[in-house]
Amino acid sequence: MPQLVLLLILFLVVKIGYAQEDHSAHHAMMHQQSEHYTRSVETYTIPEITLINQEDKEIALLSLLKSSERVALNFIFTTCTTICPVMTATFAKMRQQLGTEADKLLMVSISIDPEQDTPAALQAYAKRYQANPQWQFLTGELEQIIAIQKAFNTYTGNKMNHRPLTFFKQPNQANQWIRIDGLASSADLAKEYRSLLAK
Repeated sequence: MPQLVLLLILFLVVKIGYAQEDHSAHHAMMHQQSEHYTRSVETYTIPEITLINQEDKEIALLSLLKSSERVALNFIFTTCTTICPVMTATFAKMRQQLGTEADKLLMVSISIDPEQDTPAALQAYAKRYQANPQWQFLTGELEQIIAIQKAFNTYTGNKMNHRPLTFFKQPNQANQWIRIDGLASSADLAKEYRSLLAK
């Protein structure tokens, strides 16, 4: 009988321990989900590179990013089936949610797969997300794209390893950027954009 009591006590101790461990794991998971992106302010030196947009027109990147408009920028590729469709749809929904507040917002999506992403491919991709003329999709030579990724500290060496990143900047400068690391929602991005308007 005493052995049975000891076994029962041991069973209860182990069960409680597992329950506490499960609760801790669940709490950690919920905490991680609540912090789905990080925000920082970074300084980048943008190279003077000429790219091609979805309309097959040459675009001087540095001049584009120094525009008098606020800029939202990300890196995508059209054949991506994981985070790129989410990021692109989020960009589109952000603009929709902002309404007239987005009238002076320039959106830039740079392909990290220039060998596949021709201007025609980018144009088809842009149409899929109902992009307007204030949304530029850019491609170029592989060496150029790598240089741009390195300038923004996003280069991973493999397109399949790229992270979900969004960048915002104020008008008339190209060096200081708000860096959003993670799959931020359209509401999150709209909030970050409005923080630029407030300054």
